[in-house]
Amino acid sequence: MSSRVSIVQRISALGPWLLVLPATAVLVFILVIPVAGTLAESFSNPAGLFANYRDFFADSYNRTVMIRSFRIAFLSTLTALVLGFGGAYMIANASQGVKRVLLILSVFPLLTSVVVRSFSFMAILGRNGVVNTALIKLGIISEPLEMLFTQGAVIAGLAYLFTPLMILSLVGVLENIEDDLYLAAGSLGASPASVFFQVTLPLAVPGMIVGSILVFTGSLATFVTPTLLGGEPQMTLATLLYQKAMISFDWGVANTIAAIMMATAIFCVVVLGTIASRISARRAVH
Repeated sequence: MSSRVSIVQRISALGPWLLVLPATAVLVFILVIPVAGTLAESFSNPAGLFANYRDFFADSYNRTVMIRSFRIAFLSTLTALVLGFGGAYMIANASQGVKRVLLILSVFPLLTSVVVRSFSFMAILGRNGVVNTALIKLGIISEPLEMLFTQGAVIAGLAYLFTPLMILSLVGVLENIEDDLYLAAGSLGASPASVFFQVTLPLAVPGMIVGSILVFTGSLATFVTPTLLGGEPQMTLATLLYQKAMISFDWGVANTIAAIMMATAIFCVVVLGTIASRISARRAVH
């Protein structure tokens, strides 16, 4: 009898693991195995274990594309952070009715195709687009400006693409800041600017970090927007990966680029996650 009870107890203890086993198996099959295969292929050059990486970094064009990709992703993240913080702050401090409307307007672009949103920027920044037409009618310029196929166009498109994610990451954090903190800071004579920089901004750091991870990794990996708004002159790692894999069929370089992008994403998550953990621990101590 006791042996049967122990068997039942063991099965009960394994119950939660058995419930997640099917989902885990699916994730391993569709995510872990392909990623592991990509990483393995990047080290499978007969010339040596790191031959693909050595050849990639030896090419000055590849280094230029990689630096450009990081610069575009960083500037897009910074732009989305500034715009997203302002939008999230406004939403967090709005009344309930207005807050719902603003949240819907913020999330709505995510329901639209990336291709459509990128094409909309082509209509805005083109030679006959909204910006050039307005500047010419105002007499500021006499000829259309070349704004497409520049880094600025790619950064603007990526910032527009990912700012909703930044807003969603920050709204919850800003809403959870107690009003008593603002009242206490004001009663101690702090100006609105001091309250913002000494209360609001430090407490919003976790949301800023989460949003920055989402925007940076997304900007680094996205393919459609740099292709449509940047083209060949503004080649990024994602577009170079597509070119190597689908046009020149150089799978060795394509796997190497994919591995570099994955390593960069993991590095960003680990570093920014560590910073967030230390900030939370320091805040708990104080």
